[in-house]
Amino acid sequence: MSKALETRPRQAKHKRYMLVRYGRMSTLGFFEHRETKISKINPRVVIKTDRGLELGYLVGRLTAYKGGQLRLSEEQIQEYFEDSDIDFSPGKAGKFIRYATTADVSEERHLRKIAQEEMECCRHFIKEMDLPMKIVDAEHVFGGERIIFYFMSDGRVDFRELVKRVAQEYQTRIEMRQIGSRDEAKLLGDVESCGQQCCCQRFLKLLKPVNMRMAKMQKATLDPAKISGYCGRLKCCLRYEDETYTELKKRLPKKNTKVKTKHGQGKVVDSQILTQLVVVEYESGEKIAAPVDEIEIIPVSATTAQQQEKPPGNNQENQENKEQ
Repeated sequence: MSKALETRPRQAKHKRYMLVRYGRMSTLGFFEHRETKISKINPRVVIKTDRGLELGYLVGRLTAYKGGQLRLSEEQIQEYFEDSDIDFSPGKAGKFIRYATTADVSEERHLRKIAQEEMECCRHFIKEMDLPMKIVDAEHVFGGERIIFYFMSDGRVDFRELVKRVAQEYQTRIEMRQIGSRDEAKLLGDVESCGQQCCCQRFLKLLKPVNMRMAKMQKATLDPAKISGYCGRLKCCLRYEDETYTELKKRLPKKNTKVKTKHGQGKVVDSQILTQLVVVEYESGEKIAAPVDEIEIIPVSATTAQQQEKPPGNNQENQENKEQ
């Protein structure tokens, strides 16, 4: 009974929250609402954030709510998203206004077309002012309170005059947000070499570093054209199995380690991480692959003792050679 009480949501009394994904960067957040029942049919909602009115997608509408209340606590949700490498802020992101109508969805499509025109206008001003920046995408907030331009640049850019000109052109608030190559792929990503949509665009929200060690450990080809993603950097999917590979590698002995198997003693010359096989070379020159659970590592002290120990006949022969 006590365990059941611990798993209940720790939300304030008389307050209900829903989990919504919104914006071009697919941000997740809690939104306060007063609905007694969550719709299982309509996934689109109109919300109020610090940017203004926005359209979002209701998350977990089929199973995550009971009587309008979120079943999971903020701590449980935070733990889930951290384990899944998804960027998530546990604080209150805004308020739920209403469920979206067909007119709202049509207005969203219209704003996307307008955003394309606004992006072209901004590019024209950038060219005139000769600014070292590239506009990647634009987002016209649903309520019309502001336009957000996502741009790339090698360094800091003084775009104050640009903001003034664009704001004067459209008579609304302008926001410039600098992004990197991975964020560009997140906004504009297409189908990857695996045949699936880019992970960063489809579900991956927190883009953690990926290094060449991961590719080498998984014995993937080191051809940059094959291990680089849409963003031109190492593919994010190299991280997915890195933890498993690391744990499995710890179970394998290093090269030249002295081991003992049912076939005798030898040294490790190679190993396979996934199959957990160890290739052992014996004194006869024969090489046999054996499961890691069937080999025994010979301690270094025992190996040293064996090398120092010599047959009596050899000692006598060495002594005779010295006397001569």
